[in-house]
Amino acid sequence: MISKEKLIQQIENFSEKMEIDELIEKLLFIEKLEKRIELSEKEEVISENELKEEIEQWFKSNSS
Repeated sequence: MISKEKLIQQIENFSEKMEIDELIEKLLFIEKLEKRIELSEKEEVISENELKEEIEQWFKSNSS
């Protein structure tokens, strides 16, 4: 969830006119980014190496 304050800060950087679908896309991106930042701050993320290992395991299990 994004705070009203952060949302207002982001909206101020938007162009003066835009299509509604572009606005929605930008808002969704901001929300996703905020969620990832929050997870990162809580250290609820995995390293790049851990991710690579998981992906390798997925491919191995799917190719069997």
